[in-house]
This record gives sequence, C-alpha cells and structure tokens, in this order.
Amino acid sequence: MNNILSMREQDGPAPGLLAEALHRFVRHRLGMLGALIIGGLIVVAIFGPSLAPHEPDHMNFMSPFADPSREFLLGTDDFGRDILSRIMYGARVSLKVGFISVGIAATIGTTLGMIAGYTRKRFIDEAIMRSMDVLLAFPTILLAIAIIAILGKGVTNAMIAIGIVYTPIFARIARGEVLRIKNEDFVQAARALGSTDAAILVRHILPNILPPIIVETSLSLSFAILAEAALSFFGLGTQAPDPSWGLMLSESRKFFNNSIWMGIFPGVAIMLTVMGFNFLGDGLRDALDPRMKNVR
Repeated sequence: MNNILSMREQDGPAPGLLAEALHRFVRHRLGMLGALIIGGLIVVAIFGPSLAPHEPDHMNFMSPFADPSREFLLGTDDFGRDILSRIMYGARVSLKVGFISVGIAATIGTTLGMIAGYTRKRFIDEAIMRSMDVLLAFPTILLAIAIIAILGKGVTNAMIAIGIVYTPIFARIARGEVLRIKNEDFVQAARALGSTDAAILVRHILPNILPPIIVETSLSLSFAILAEAALSFFGLGTQAPDPSWGLMLSESRKFFNNSIWMGIFPGVAIMLTVMGFNFLGDGLRDALDPRMKNVR
C-alpha cells in the first residue's frame, strides 16, 4: 500500500525538478533574450497609452509622410499619424489575438488529445484524430480565411479562426504524451485506488504532459501573431482605424515610394515579436527536457 501511495505522488514535476529547469532556462542565453523581448512587449501593450507620445488616431495633416525626427521618432503615415504610437497600440492587439487564440487551441486541442489517447474505445480515438487530420490537411492561412469567410471579418472572429487552425497541433501532442504515460505505474495505482477516468486525466496525466504543451504554446504564439498580421493585411482581421501591425503593412503598400518607414517599422515589430517567442520556446524546450544538460 505504501508503494501505491508513493506512486500517487507523481502528479507533476517535483519542486526540485522545477528549480533545476528554471536554472537551465536562466543559463539559456537565447531563451533569456526571448523572455526579455516578450517582457518588454507586454509592458508596451499594458502601458501603451501612457508611453505613446501621441494618440494613435490623431491626424496631423501638416506632417504626412514625415521622416523620423525628434517629434515623430519613427515618422508618420499618409494621414500624419505617429507610426511609433500606432505600433505601441498595435502590440496590444497582437498579444491579445496571440494569447486568446492559442489559449483556445491549447484548451480544446489538449482536451481532445487527452480523451483520444486515454479512451479504450477505438472509434472515439479515430473520430477525434481523423477530424484533426482533416484540419491539418488545409494550408494554415487558407483555412483561417475560409473560417473568417463563414464567421465574418473582425478581430474576434480572427481569434476564433486562428484557434481552430492550431487546435490539431495540440491534440496530436497531447495524444502522443498520454499514450506514452497512460500505462505507467502511478496511473495504474490511481485506477486501482478507485479514481475516475476524469480524475486520472486531470490530476495525474495532465501535470505530466504539461512541459511539451507549454513549449508548443510559446512557439504557437509566434505563428498566431504572424497569422493575425496576415489576416489583417488582407483586410480580414483588425479593421481600420484600429492600429494593427498587419493592417499598417497593408496601408503602407500604396505609399512605399513616398515613405518607406510606413512598412519597415511594423515589419520589424512583427519580426522581433516572432523571434522573441521562438527564442523563448527554444529556451523552455531545453529547460523542461531533463536530457538537456548543456544549454546555449
């Protein structure tokens, strides 16, 4: 009985393992760089209204297409709106879409993957995973566009579309991890002690499959932000006059010869954000993998 009880304690990573993972992450230079970039982006998104030098929608018709200067650090667009202020406000939109859409994908995908991997009824597993395969068969951006065509334009529908598109990735990861550990001794012990399937999934299996889910979440955030920028670029995501990096890129196409800054700076913001999330994901992957002893 003592052995069985000790097995039940394996409900997740031990505090010592978490401390070791944190230590490995802190030593991971690229991971820390990604964390700093994303941390700065979050600060800008939260305190943007206080940090922005101008209102993002304020039109200064005396200074259209202004080059970077002391008054307008990143220049202005065709309506004389400050590009820096619009980028700072756009950070809030990008993070909002990224976190909510990936949250939708992670919640639904992980739940479906856990059910598919744990169930003893093969037809349930087949039904769930074949549905995920159908979604994976479509190119990501085309599937998102098709979903928005059904739901309608707007940032809310863009978040739903992106969430649906990335659900299969989490489902496949969760299913594979559940198949790997569902026959482990601590799971069998919990079943022998009378735990329900739902309790086993939530209390014993979920904590043990979180590391790859966390890593995939950080990586998917970068792709979600890229997808939002692409949808806004095509006029399907954030709608004018709300600032969005993808929408700013779309608006800059007509005036690229007049003001190259209109397109360069939103593009750099997207690049840095995606790079930050990718670096963060690499750091988390190496830190949460106990086999990784030497980190960059």
